[in-house]
Amino acid sequence: MKVDARRAEALLRDPSRCRVLLLHGEDAGLVHARAEAATRAVLGAAEDPFRLTWLGRDAAARLPAEAAAMPLTGGRMVVRVREAGDALATPLQAALDGPGQALIVLEAGELPTRSRLRALVERHADGASIGCYPEEGRTLEEAIRATLAARQVRVEPEAVAWLRAHLGADHAATRMELEKLALYVGDGGAVDLAAAQAATGDVADVSLEDALFAATAGDRAGMDRALSVALSGGASPVSVVRAAMIHGQRLHRVRLAMERDGIGAEDAVRLARPPLFFRRTGAFAAALSRWNPAALLRALQALAQAERDCKRTGAPDEVICRRVLSSLCDYAAARRVDGS
Repeated sequence: MKVDARRAEALLRDPSRCRVLLLHGEDAGLVHARAEAATRAVLGAAEDPFRLTWLGRDAAARLPAEAAAMPLTGGRMVVRVREAGDALATPLQAALDGPGQALIVLEAGELPTRSRLRALVERHADGASIGCYPEEGRTLEEAIRATLAARQVRVEPEAVAWLRAHLGADHAATRMELEKLALYVGDGGAVDLAAAQAATGDVADVSLEDALFAATAGDRAGMDRALSVALSGGASPVSVVRAAMIHGQRLHRVRLAMERDGIGAEDAVRLARPPLFFRRTGAFAAALSRWNPAALLRALQALAQAERDCKRTGAPDEVICRRVLSSLCDYAAARRVDGS
């Protein structure tokens, strides 16, 4: 069966009804965390090594035998397989057709709906498939508040908004950053915007974002100032150019959606993924109103060429970086507020 997010935690606390649990999706940290939770639910906190077997992708043929094995110490076995893919479908079918009541935990990356492995698990009476995707929106906000509340730490709304915009891509990394933040303010403390930025945001990264948003909105003074801070803080010129390409791609996707759906820049800001920190929405909307899809494609081509130029031996990479961002800024500053 396919298990949605609302039922996932209950299943992980008690996977006794399953023989195979498939955890898949782009959030590798969440895949691993859920695999650990299911393992603990069967083995207990001590994790008896005689009841836990690890199989690599190259040992898939052993799965039926391991799933049928009887542990010397009694109890239920857990067989964990990392990097599971469609090649595992045949040995998994053999394991499910055979004897044994071990819990088979499969950790996979993104699997399409047509995946043989997903189809097998989701249609089997003893199978459960859980998609593991980055937390966002209200789900991420609730996770931020709950994780900090567990340490008796209060968090201000402005700090939640900033954390929501900068966390969530990976479950494990998000929890680690929140734990670091809780240690920073201390148990029983409070997290304001300054604390959130100081504990979880790198100054160079924040300044780099400032530079990119300023550049595409046509704010030359803001771009120059933020770019200097980012470079002096350790950001390399080639990493700046690559970040600008990612920023340009996000603008391009949203700009195409504007034309498809016939909506304005201020409404289209909500379509940005990952979601924008509220203080970035004005600059993003300004950029959307100054760039059309064709111009953004030309900008991406210029950035790709700049990246190649930065990698040449002896190339003045900082000069190249500043020049290409300045050209984007000059273009945006000269455009009318309709993208033309």
